[in-house]
Amino acid sequence: MLFNSIEFLIYLPIVFILYWYVFEHNLRLQNLFVVIVSYVFYGWWDWRFLLLIAFTSFLSWLSGVGIDIVRHSCKSMSYIHAWCKGITVANIGVNLAILGLFKYYNFFVESFVEAFSALGISLSVPSLKLILPVGISFYTFQALSYTMDVYKKKLSPTHDVVAFFAYVSFFPQLVAGPIERATNLLPQFYCSRHFDYGQAVDGMRQMLWGFFKKVVVADNCAAMANIIFDDYETLPASTLFLGAVYFTFQIYGDFSGYSDIAIGTARLFGIELKRNFHYPYFSRDIAEFWRKWHISLTTWFRDYIYIPLGGSRVPKLKVIRNTFIIFLVSGLWHGANWTFIAWGGYHACLFLPLLVMKRNRKYMNEISMHTWLPSVREFVQMTITFLLVVIGWILFRAENINHAFSYIRCLCDESLFTIPGYKEPITLIMIMIMIIVEWINRKEEHGLTLNRINSVVVRYVIYWSLILIVYFYQGKQEAFIYFQF
Repeated sequence: MLFNSIEFLIYLPIVFILYWYVFEHNLRLQNLFVVIVSYVFYGWWDWRFLLLIAFTSFLSWLSGVGIDIVRHSCKSMSYIHAWCKGITVANIGVNLAILGLFKYYNFFVESFVEAFSALGISLSVPSLKLILPVGISFYTFQALSYTMDVYKKKLSPTHDVVAFFAYVSFFPQLVAGPIERATNLLPQFYCSRHFDYGQAVDGMRQMLWGFFKKVVVADNCAAMANIIFDDYETLPASTLFLGAVYFTFQIYGDFSGYSDIAIGTARLFGIELKRNFHYPYFSRDIAEFWRKWHISLTTWFRDYIYIPLGGSRVPKLKVIRNTFIIFLVSGLWHGANWTFIAWGGYHACLFLPLLVMKRNRKYMNEISMHTWLPSVREFVQMTITFLLVVIGWILFRAENINHAFSYIRCLCDESLFTIPGYKEPITLIMIMIMIIVEWINRKEEHGLTLNRINSVVVRYVIYWSLILIVYFYQGKQEAFIYFQF
């Protein structure tokens, strides 16, 4: 079920009313209701996918129970350690095997065959005709983090299977994040939840801003980006650059818009999800960009891969190794295509000099903390970082490596300094509105935070203006980009 669909606009109020007016006074029934409506939400695409998420949830819950039983029934520390490690590794292995089968099997088989073909050896390896389950990478990583946190004793294992299934399948963030940690989300299903008007109102504001970014900015940018990327060989370099910029705002409006809708929807149900975007296009270097882009994924890789490998507290060569591993794995996580791996490698090359020179944590404060406008230095830094990110998105958007490199090669032409085509005034205006609003609210949790506006009239003028813009200037309905991951 898409957030930007009529079905969801009907579904959400029904779920909201039942959640608060029928199940509020019985926590276990309320959690069970969350599981049911989440499975209906997810099964709207294909009910067969429910078997996978149920299996992943049950296996991860069972691994936590198994670890708990071992720790309380065994006296030998070496025996406890061996069994707990074995249970954790088994759970991780099975879940990653499922993820690999559905998402990566054909990619690796085809790459293997092509590699041997280049050596003059012909191989025939069967491929699988599998439909990629929506959001499988998101809920798999969410389930895995629970098992690893239990193993590391960061979290007590739960025996409440209903609460655990609610944690893995909670519908607002189920298919495209944020990737929640059990340490944050699971305890919220243990406690009674009571309706909070202020929390719900702010959630609706965040949802409205998310819908604006998705259906107005992202979907209109998508239309232009698709035309330009599909016909790039006949267009001047200036238009190709504009196409890359369109995609840059498409993917931000699409993904951060989803996150805003998800976080806002969760707040309607008394649940607080972690922030996933922190205005990344205002970053002053690549390191700051990665602290602000898809925060739930980058921190997941940091905590469960980078730090266990030694992080930055190892010799320089190992730091370089760890950095490339984390970025290449991040690229591969996004999809079974060499373009994603190249995108990850590109960002690793940009990030590495900052890390080696120990400048990767230079910009931890908000930009222009005490001024309305950035300084000249900050503006130049933001512009350079933004341009580097735009180039990276070409790799991400391209259909294959040849397409990506050919697109970039066509950009390196004197026509780059001509007036571009496909200038859509309304779309460009909407992009500027998004940038201005988020710049004004760059110190706030989301773009439509109105803490500094006390006038009720002004607030409602803003609300209804956005609602009318969303209604009249929405682009052609597009599925959220990150559903495929």
